[in-house]
Amino acid sequence: MARSNQDPRGPSQRQLRVGELIRRKLSEILMRGEVHDEELNSLMITVNEVTVSADLKIATAWVLPLGGDKKEEAIAALKRCKGQLRHLTGKDMTLRHSPDLRFRIDETFDRMDAARALFADERVARDIAAPDDDTEGNGGE
Repeated sequence: MARSNQDPRGPSQRQLRVGELIRRKLSEILMRGEVHDEELNSLMITVNEVTVSADLKIATAWVLPLGGDKKEEAIAALKRCKGQLRHLTGKDMTLRHSPDLRFRIDETFDRMDAARALFADERVARDIAAPDDDTEGNGGE
């Protein structure tokens, strides 16, 4: 579930470690209902990934409510409780500053479903099953 990054080399090991640490903490906080917001606590939210900027100042949490319903409500509740979530995630981390949290809907599963539907289409299946004209003449090289 890699996200696009400004650095062509990809995220550093430190960014990956910090992102995973924040993902685990956010998941625990949301699972335990540690935030004082009834609407947020009533939603079951999955934190699929957290990407962190190169300077470790911004952490983007890619989330999805259970079942895929109430996406807008989930993002609004998370944004409303951003300060509490930042405080709770930063408590146990050894970073100098707790990163600013941003929340986005993770559309990975929607894209996977669309790809599955595309491959299930009989026209696509027929094209995939058809022998490739280029490989027949040169021995499959």
